[in-house]
Amino acid sequence: MLRRLSLPRLSLTSRLSFFFTLVAACVLLGLSGLFMTAADRHFSDLDRSTLQDKQHLIDDILTSANSPEDLRWRLSESLNHHHGLFVQVTTQTGQKLFETDGFPATNRWLLLEHETLLHALKGGRHGQRQYRVQQFHANAHYAPEAPLVIILATDTAHHQHFLDELLRTLGVYTAAAILVSGLLGWTAVYLGLSPLRAIKAHAAAVTAQRLQACMPVQAVPVEMADLAQTLNQMLERLQEMLERLQDDFRRLSEFASDLAHELRTPISNMLTQTQVTLAAQRDNTAYRDILASNAEELQRLARMVADMLFLAKTERGVDLPHKERFMAADEAQALLGFYEAVADDKGISLTAQGNGSIEGDRLMFRRALSNLLSNALRHTPAGGNVRIIVIALPNGTEVSVENTGEDIDPEVLPRLFDRFYRADPARAHPTSDGAGLGLAITKAIVEAHGGRASVKSAQGVTCFSLVFPYSDE
Repeated sequence: MLRRLSLPRLSLTSRLSFFFTLVAACVLLGLSGLFMTAADRHFSDLDRSTLQDKQHLIDDILTSANSPEDLRWRLSESLNHHHGLFVQVTTQTGQKLFETDGFPATNRWLLLEHETLLHALKGGRHGQRQYRVQQFHANAHYAPEAPLVIILATDTAHHQHFLDELLRTLGVYTAAAILVSGLLGWTAVYLGLSPLRAIKAHAAAVTAQRLQACMPVQAVPVEMADLAQTLNQMLERLQEMLERLQDDFRRLSEFASDLAHELRTPISNMLTQTQVTLAAQRDNTAYRDILASNAEELQRLARMVADMLFLAKTERGVDLPHKERFMAADEAQALLGFYEAVADDKGISLTAQGNGSIEGDRLMFRRALSNLLSNALRHTPAGGNVRIIVIALPNGTEVSVENTGEDIDPEVLPRLFDRFYRADPARAHPTSDGAGLGLAITKAIVEAHGGRASVKSAQGVTCFSLVFPYSDE
């Protein structure tokens, strides 16, 4: 029902112009009606005053008349020369003593004293002659015991003619004023909405390649400034989202390329070994060696897939599975005992110093620190040093792993935490079976704790630092 009664789909300018014209029409019609009513009441008061004056005159004549003939003579002398005034004097029995010329018949339309000319206009008798009537009783001086009936009537034709002309004039003026108001309203609305059209033009110029904030905040009225500001903020957020999408797409493309490269080598090795083995009859020992080699490659692939799944979870902002508070030095000492044999084989010194509390997942922290230790032992020459340093900060704890060895190229440092990235040009380390995901996983773990990872290398010392902040709870 509401949908059927709603206005057709018009522009905002047309709607506002329509309502402005409607309001102007209501105001003009109301003022015209008030003016007509005031004029009609004014004429009614004039007629009433005229009839009352004539009533006083007739009362004076009655008090001085000595006979019916004297009464008729006096009334004729006083009232016959008044244009549009009619008087009739009768006795109680209906005998007519006096009547002016042209006194309207009783079946002619006569307005009562309390009625106005608007009653005649509403009654549909427009154009007929109308008379306002007043009737009263009075006693003549010569016959005080017999009251007379006096009827006064005044013709309202001249008043009605004036009201008709006034009504036509007001009608023409009101129609013209409504039309002019509509045109002026449309012009005012059109000019007033020009800032909105400017915002529309700026919004139409926005493309996927051009998302800069471009809405004219200072050039629009105060009422539209919030809208322009909101659109600018939306465009800024869209631009940030587009940049993030572009960055994610770039990273996804790089990841797909790196993943294909990493998977191609072990799969190619297994396929080649299997084809060579099947090309000729071999003994059980050869088959067992080939299967063992394939098993090693499959384990490497399984670890790579597990690492990729872990990275995907951390990048989606997964919650920490087992969050607790623990001391970093305890975990560092446990890892030093695990890697002690490897360090002794290479003649590397392992030490740890400092302490601080960590709020997070113990196993994930141990994995991140283990990745850094494994990486440090892999790149530290024989007789070098690897040191774990724990520093308690005001808002968290910093855990660093330092190792001696060759400095890393400054251009390489920003990419060390990328997936599948290795600083070696050959993309493989002869003593490592890793896939280049260890540092990427370390960075993902510390970021899952709300922290950050960094690296620096200078003067023969490379230092990887992890900062674990305290929670706000």
